Amino acid sequence: MTDHAGSGLTGQVAVITGGGRGIGAAVGRKLAGLGAVAVLCGRGRAPLDSTAAAITTAGGQAEALECDVINQQSIDVLTANISHKFGRVDILVNNAGIGGFGGPLHRMPPEAWDQVLNTNLRGVFYCIRAFAPMMIKAGAGHIVNISSLAGKNALPNGAAYAASKWGLNGLSYSVAEELRAHNIRVSVVCPGSVNTELSPHAGKDPAKMLQPDDVAHAVAMLVTQAPQSFISEVLLRPTQKP
Repeated sequence: MTDHAGSGLTGQVAVITGGGRGIGAAVGRKLAGLGAVAVLCGRGRAPLDSTAAAITTAGGQAEALECDVINQQSIDVLTANISHKFGRVDILVNNAGIGGFGGPLHRMPPEAWDQVLNTNLRGVFYCIRAFAPMMIKAGAGHIVNISSLAGKNALPNGAAYAASKWGLNGLSYSVAEELRAHNIRVSVVCPGSVNTELSPHAGKDPAKMLQPDDVAHAVAMLVTQAPQSFISEVLLRPTQKP
């Protein structure tokens, strides 16, 4: 793994939710390759350990910590662990999310709605509430929220998912204004269909779809830009329609 000390990430701590697989794992690998310590968080221990081991083998630094973003107590434990071990959080990537593509909204069970909205939106609130004070104290930081083009466009049979991502976009833009004075940059990345396990992509060519590394590239761009500016939103599409 190449150490890009000039990128400014060397010695920084990056917390990545949903870090065991897919986009989160790709972001962890990318930021660790730029010198950051990748703190991979998620509900499943095995994928977290596997991704952390791969990063370490490649010469990077990674830590795997179990956490459920919709459980406030779990977030409190995570925050305490990170504060004790590192004493800082420079980058927070809110990536943990689930899909909800089971049909029209009027047939959706309320518990399924709660699961989607709690994971995709409430979980981001919990994480920002936990880690923003550490960034404010340090006078710097990056928060990157992984949204979706479904937060910009209609998504029939996925209304709950779209609602969570439209909400996440509004949250991101508003929190960005709240934290700018503290030298904290809040950005949102809205990819189209990404070749992951999150949702079915029937009829689409995986080779033409966005890959997790494409999203990781966008995140790396956001957290390495010059200090006098910030990119508030990235819309990411495949070159060829899959």
